[in-house]
Amino acid sequence: MLSKSQHTNTNNVIDFFSEARNSGLDIRYTTINDGFPPEFDRLNNFDEFWTSLLQDFPARVDGFIGKILQSEQSMVSFLIVDTFFSWPPIIAKKYNIVNVSFFTQPALVYSIGYHLDILRENGHYPLKENIVEEINYIPGVKSISTNELMHYLKEGEIETLKHKVSTRAFQEGKKADFVLDNTVQELESETLDELNKKQPIYAIGPISSFLTKINVTKNLWSESECTKWLESKPLNSVLYVSFGSFAQTNKHVIQEIAHGLVLSEVNFIWVVRENIVKSDGINILPDGFKDEVGDKGLIIPWCNQTLVLSNPAVGGFLTHCGWNSTIESIWCSAPMICYPIEFDQPTNKKLVVDDWKIGINLYDGDLIHRDEVAEKIRNLMTGTGSLGLKQEIEKLKNVFQKAIEKDGSSERNFDRFVEDLKAKIYA
Repeated sequence: MLSKSQHTNTNNVIDFFSEARNSGLDIRYTTINDGFPPEFDRLNNFDEFWTSLLQDFPARVDGFIGKILQSEQSMVSFLIVDTFFSWPPIIAKKYNIVNVSFFTQPALVYSIGYHLDILRENGHYPLKENIVEEINYIPGVKSISTNELMHYLKEGEIETLKHKVSTRAFQEGKKADFVLDNTVQELESETLDELNKKQPIYAIGPISSFLTKINVTKNLWSESECTKWLESKPLNSVLYVSFGSFAQTNKHVIQEIAHGLVLSEVNFIWVVRENIVKSDGINILPDGFKDEVGDKGLIIPWCNQTLVLSNPAVGGFLTHCGWNSTIESIWCSAPMICYPIEFDQPTNKKLVVDDWKIGINLYDGDLIHRDEVAEKIRNLMTGTGSLGLKQEIEKLKNVFQKAIEKDGSSERNFDRFVEDLKAKIYA
């Protein structure tokens, strides 16, 4: 089942599973309306949208499953739902079906959310502002700083919907019969091993659009064509800059990054999408910025990210560290400059910078400054440490590729999940 969201193409019906169907698999799908019209701005009305998804949408899923079960030729044996929807345990129990939780972020984030009770006992949840301490008591996590925990765990976020949705999701997620995780066993083995002692969890990643042969647009936004511009640039000379489809920052950050790009003198593609800043007006770039950068910079509203990252001209990625972007960056061998904004991004940054050594922090102080931005960009693109980052990310790409090959770790884990699922269903 696919929930219709702000990125669903409602005008053109796309067969997402045509490749699988052509191989002989019987796969059928439908969409379930989220209750809002296509033009409703789900990003700028986040609280209203998610409140409805938690309160109203479950009844639509319930009705859909009930309708299927009324058919004599149909049977529902299990339910697979994103972990951040907290309602599956109720529906699974009602229809006596297996509850499978699909976690789309790294195992480190799941482990932190799973162990919120331990964090609370040690005074680290909710997180106190401006207090930085090392945490070394979470099972399967060697050490992590308090400023690397998820943004919504902060004391100032307690009353926000983001906090309530996320923490409830982890609480309800413990009731799942199985957890599928979009990560790779070799990259988070200790964390996964500890989690598996409490709940069956299977690393089946990387799962991303770059693995399919079908060119399917993932949103309603028009994608800019960047290939011709990239072909005019030397190998590894272009920095790709994007903060994803959801994260928002402020005008000061955008302007300092803009000035830093100019000072760095590197070629760049910058995705400056609509709503990238929070209520800071339309003109968020410095006056004359586009004229100043000329052909060295390409400013666009949106693009096919994996197509850009995989281009030989791209040598690095200035990113918000969303997990999808992190996975795509590794797959395309693009070392990262990390500017985490919210949600799981500070935790993902810890993996990228501290554990895997495939990226650097954008800035280390309280406020971002153009000189530091320029310095970090130059270090990533042409500095002495850039070769080491490139070598490490190539190693991780190789791990990714092996994981999804025949008899790779993700392939084996998925097969094991299927066998365990069958055993649960037919017990």
